[in-house]
Amino acid sequence: MAKKPEPESFMDMFSKFGRDLKMPAVDVDTIIGHHRKNLEALEQSVKATASGASSLVAKQREMLQEALHEITEAAQGLRAPGNPQELISRQADFAKRSFEAAVKNAGEVASIVRKSGTESVDILRSRIHESIEEIRDSFDKKK
Repeated sequence: MAKKPEPESFMDMFSKFGRDLKMPAVDVDTIIGHHRKNLEALEQSVKATASGASSLVAKQREMLQEALHEITEAAQGLRAPGNPQELISRQADFAKRSFEAAVKNAGEVASIVRKSGTESVDILRSRIHESIEEIRDSFDKKK
């Protein structure tokens, strides 16, 4: 019995189709390199964001410890007997220190978040600019 020729695979059919159309060759290594750089930039951006989140958690822990210490001291001071005016004065002083600490801590938290976000965006922005230059260079080479 005569052997039937094996049918062409899809890849062979598409390759033949591309040759017949005389399409330009695609530099797969360049494309992979381009995407590798994109993924590396994304990884760096994520690391910067994670580092910022870690710093934020550490700062919040520090703020909580300070607040608990202040509250403990204030509670012990309020239990001591004394005249009512002195007690009110201590409460007002505690409220003032608490407010000042809250404002200071909010500023520090905002600074950490801003720094982390800026660093992350700068990494991605830099990669976008590099990518645009790579595209321009590839068009200039074809001319």
